[in-house]
Amino acid sequence: MRPARTPRYWRSGTEPATARSDLKLRFLLSVMFLPVFVAMTAGFALWASLSTGSDLPSSGALTGFAVLSGVLTVFAAVDLYVVVRRRRTEL
Repeated sequence: MRPARTPRYWRSGTEPATARSDLKLRFLLSVMFLPVFVAMTAGFALWASLSTGSDLPSSGALTGFAVLSGVLTVFAAVDLYVVVRRRRTEL
């Protein structure tokens, strides 16, 4: 006899049908932080290109920071695109 398969978390009501994200806040955060992440990416990339082998932090660490900042830039840009598209369709 197999044990019954039940959901891990029970849903009470219509959460999935009525759940909403705060698009205004997401828009505000994306607009604020997208230029910051772009500036960080450019700054770390420039700093990594100008560093020598004996500098601290090393050029490898600075390159890692530039890549991480670039990923955050892409994430913020995609989120901004999604929020703008959703706000247009909801109006």
